[in-house]
Amino acid sequence: MSVDSAELFASMLAMVALVGGVAHAGGSLLPANAVGWVTKSVHDVSLWLAWLVATVATAGSLYFSEIADYVPCRLCWFQRICMFPLAGILLVAAIRRDRNVRWYALPFLIAGIAVSSYHYIIEWRPSWGEGACSVGPACTDVWFRRLGFVTLSFMALCGFLSIVALLFVHPKSENLGTTIDD
Repeated sequence: MSVDSAELFASMLAMVALVGGVAHAGGSLLPANAVGWVTKSVHDVSLWLAWLVATVATAGSLYFSEIADYVPCRLCWFQRICMFPLAGILLVAAIRRDRNVRWYALPFLIAGIAVSSYHYIIEWRPSWGEGACSVGPACTDVWFRRLGFVTLSFMALCGFLSIVALLFVHPKSENLGTTIDD
């Protein structure tokens, strides 16, 4: 697979994760009978899906730095610090069916969303990133921009947001309108 193909594939995966997370979150706001078994089914495997998102994001990050030779900037490293542990933490949680993992993952998710949002903003507005990177490649440099807006920092942001949706959004019970939680 060429690097161009990998960029496009990873960009499409990020969009699927983002749209899936938004759909899952939005479906939880609708009446239970409007979403039916789909939202409940996603909730049933949400820990595994969250682990899959973290694992694919980790593998993609390693691919782009180790195979495509995209040198990570300082903010990329901070995003990695937030995403890489989630792959292990969420695997253990999925195996144990531990829904309380959301509270262990929350600090990584908040930090990851903050850093990747800031990184994405300064890719578009480099003047806002003065001093963000003092060593290594500039944080305002963009290795690629697929579909006109998808960059590596945007992909990280999509991963963090979809994990938040999978861990914190619960479908409504069909009986009482309460949320379903294990």
